[in-house]
Amino acid sequence: MKTSLILGIILIVMGAAVLGYDHYSYTTTEEVLKIGPLTATAEETHTVSLPPVLGWLLVAAGAAALVFGIRSRK
Repeated sequence: MKTSLILGIILIVMGAAVLGYDHYSYTTTEEVLKIGPLTATAEETHTVSLPPVLGWLLVAAGAAALVFGIRSRK
């Protein structure tokens, strides 16, 4: 029962984060040319979009876990 309360809070926080930040970016460094000891690298930025439905599903699952945890406590 205590585990479901903690899980519910974590899911709600994760859902709120997904709703607040609908995308995130990261940078990778790739080697594009190598001639002997000389190398040339390029940095490329990648963007990953997160659908708002995912955030709402996480919030709903967290709320359900909280309700389950509170009801099983009684």
